[in-house]
Amino acid sequence: MFFASDNTGPVHPQIMDRVIAANADYAMPYGKDPIMDEVRAGIRATFESPDAVVYLVATGTAANALALATYCQPWQTIFCSEVAHIQEDECNAPEFYTGAAKLTVIPTADKMLPDALAAAIEPRQPDDIHSAKRGPVSISQVTERGSVYTLEELRALTAVAKSYDLPVHLDGARFANAMMALGCTPAEMTWKSGVDVVSFGGTKNGCMGVEAVVLFDPKKAWEFELRRKRGAHLFSKHRFLSAQMAGYLQDDLWMKTAKQANDNAAHLTDGLRKAGAEFLHDPHANMIFANFPRAIHHKLHAAGAKYYLWGGSLEGPDDEMVGARMVCDWSISSAQIDEFLSHF
Repeated sequence: MFFASDNTGPVHPQIMDRVIAANADYAMPYGKDPIMDEVRAGIRATFESPDAVVYLVATGTAANALALATYCQPWQTIFCSEVAHIQEDECNAPEFYTGAAKLTVIPTADKMLPDALAAAIEPRQPDDIHSAKRGPVSISQVTERGSVYTLEELRALTAVAKSYDLPVHLDGARFANAMMALGCTPAEMTWKSGVDVVSFGGTKNGCMGVEAVVLFDPKKAWEFELRRKRGAHLFSKHRFLSAQMAGYLQDDLWMKTAKQANDNAAHLTDGLRKAGAEFLHDPHANMIFANFPRAIHHKLHAAGAKYYLWGGSLEGPDDEMVGARMVCDWSISSAQIDEFLSHF
């Protein structure tokens, strides 16, 4: 009963098979391996963007920080949600890799709103020597509270960014989950909606540890390459990153695992609703935030369930409502979900 994170699950066998196959021979290092050619072609086709440049790194933090650094000068500021992953969970990595650029957070409990974004951008006047200059806008899709921006919501945010001539970064650690929830294409959720660079996540959706950075402006390629090397994220045995991403793309596995994770979350959500849980945010993909009595938390912990408490502790009255953050991955079985729900 592992619902702590979609990082906790196993590597999908198809991906592991590609890694094992890549270990059978020699290959050129630093991304010059032939598997990377397959990956590059696959991602370009997936995103309907033949001129896109594609790079692999091992972590989501590296993908986000290096992508943002490529579009942000040290004297600029990055605009993001108050609860964005780059604000809450990356230990100032974006600031570090951009050379100490600021983050300007947009006050919100979840999604950014266009008016709030514009209100944050407007005071940063280009001719004011004393303040941080306007830099990229970063959007998390899925958000850190489990919501998914609709295409209309994405386009409204990117329209604000473009009205100030600012680039847009999409944090796609759960890109596939969001896309499957919307029923759209990768192109529709990125460059067709005004996104300039996306981190296309694999680790949370069945990979061992690989993320793709997709830049839709090939003029940014060399700068990204230099930043990746300087930032110590260029793998020598790169073929093991390439193999993971190749396995992820093969036969649209990335969409199948995301759909399974979303379906698992829908199953869990339905059971929680029937049990009377209170939802803190409307679940859109594979992440759920809900309140239920502390007594049930005790029963679940005693049974070995793994998830994070959210805004509370196990100490206190049994009937008090305490929050939980639960995330489903592709590998959670219906039987495990039903066992979890049996303790309500």
